[in-house]
Amino acid sequence: MQQVTNSKKRGNLAIELFTNRSLIFKLAKNDFKTRYAGSYLGILWAFVQPVVTVLVYWLVFEFGFNQKAEVLKEGIAVPYVMYLTAGLVPWFYFSEAINNGMTSLLEYNYLVKKVVFKISILPLVKIMAAGIIHCFFVGVLLIVCMIYGFFPVLSWIQIPYYSICLFVLVLALSYTLSSVIIFFRDLGQIINIGLQVGMWATPILWPISKLDNHPAIQFIFRLNPVYYIVSGYRGSLFEKKWFFEDLLYSAYFWGFTVIVFAMGAFIFKRLKPHFADVL
Repeated sequence: MQQVTNSKKRGNLAIELFTNRSLIFKLAKNDFKTRYAGSYLGILWAFVQPVVTVLVYWLVFEFGFNQKAEVLKEGIAVPYVMYLTAGLVPWFYFSEAINNGMTSLLEYNYLVKKVVFKISILPLVKIMAAGIIHCFFVGVLLIVCMIYGFFPVLSWIQIPYYSICLFVLVLALSYTLSSVIIFFRDLGQIINIGLQVGMWATPILWPISKLDNHPAIQFIFRLNPVYYIVSGYRGSLFEKKWFFEDLLYSAYFWGFTVIVFAMGAFIFKRLKPHFADVL
């Protein structure tokens, strides 16, 4: 009976998100606009930091460490700036969406205290707002690919699929994080440190092929669900790889994500009655 009740709660959460989709879109749009209100450059600041970060890493690795190109297993030589950007674009979204989704209930605490407001939509609002910037950078990534001679091929249609994978993974994690941080504020600092380590552990700045001689360690790195997405971006753009070529890895990712989402929905529902008291 308890299992049926938990399943029903998770179903109710999905229904809440779907039935309030119009409100979610409006709040996400408003959140994106107001985040940079009052500054001279406005929403341009949302794009400055990622661009500067890419440029810094590119200059350091390509000119400082003489990393001119990354040769993939298929013998395809990809300019390092392209290889780097294809990994950083999904990582930027993951990092920003995790931080924003985690603090969504704290930021909108005045709505959490309203009895009639569906607070379950708040993490989704922040994640969708971050998605606006992600869509822009995906477009820039595709343009830069063409500048470097990688023209559209059929496998590029997988980019929306991997973006959806990223979106669902972040949403799943955000329900747990946004619930727990209300009672344990140090979680924010822990997650920020974890994200700094995570960029190297995904890996973003270096190819996992460097661990070919250490299959056990390489296997551990591949367990990182974000690597599934990063490798998917790179495979779609440069190697013409399809997600169904490794169905076991795709099944692992979605199995992991579904379990995390189920856990997040359960924790969110359990802690929800106490949110207003703590805030």
